[in-house]
Amino acid sequence: MHFDLQDLRLFVRVAESGSLTRAAGLQHASLAAVSARIKALEEQVGMDLLVRQARGVKLTPPGDAFLHHARVMLRQLESMRSDLQEYGGGLRGHLRVHANTTAVSDILPDVLADYLAEHPRVNVDLQEKPNAEIARGVLDGRCDLGIVAGQVDALGLQALHFSTDRLVLAASRRHPLARRKAVSFAEVINEDLVGMHQGSTLQNFLEGEAHRLGKSLKLRIQLSSFDAMCRMIGAGVCVGVVPESTALRNQDSLRIALVRLTDPWSVRERFILVRDRASLPGYAQDLITAMEHRYQNS
Repeated sequence: MHFDLQDLRLFVRVAESGSLTRAAGLQHASLAAVSARIKALEEQVGMDLLVRQARGVKLTPPGDAFLHHARVMLRQLESMRSDLQEYGGGLRGHLRVHANTTAVSDILPDVLADYLAEHPRVNVDLQEKPNAEIARGVLDGRCDLGIVAGQVDALGLQALHFSTDRLVLAASRRHPLARRKAVSFAEVINEDLVGMHQGSTLQNFLEGEAHRLGKSLKLRIQLSSFDAMCRMIGAGVCVGVVPESTALRNQDSLRIALVRLTDPWSVRERFILVRDRASLPGYAQDLITAMEHRYQNS
């Protein structure tokens, strides 16, 4: 099948607006012209993509699949255009990474510092996203790599395991819970807590666990980094759930105690999600290799 890009853009407009008339207005075209082009597109595909109704149109199951692929193709075209413009300015690579809170705050800063120093003509666009959106972003072509932790639907993508992430309770050494070797999240939930910023992957997860227990988190403050959380915890203001690596890094300087969480979800496997590792450009594969080497014993 050979599709005209203008027809793909037009179909996306129709699908998103739910109306041939509105799409015609957005495209500055006549209704008859839009209708004819959509009909020709359906004839080329060999099946109906839309159901015409009195007050607009609705996607058929084939139309829903066609919309997904049309969006992917248009995003990839835009990505290609953007990359080529940057190459024209001397850039050799542009890498898009979507990652969860822990990866953005605690894993990637050190890895990317070395990586970017070794790849001076590669840019990295790093965005924090919820786990489910990360997988969808890789599948749809909005990013090249996704970094997730825990139980995540990989949507058929390649999931490359690179380390294990452990969540622990961090508390001031003066706090009563600091004398415990292990606690459950249910025992912690009534304590004054410090959390990550609203919308972070970990914060959303913990709020979901609290809701499952029929409780709400008693958040005194929310911050934008795990190190900042540890400083607040060390001051004795509250306790918090943080990655073990962060707690260990701040354990001595801030005099905080690490208490193991007994909940099974506190141990989370970390994965890099890709569509096909072998088809990635060399600079993208270099980042994957750098992460695997850095965490090969964890």
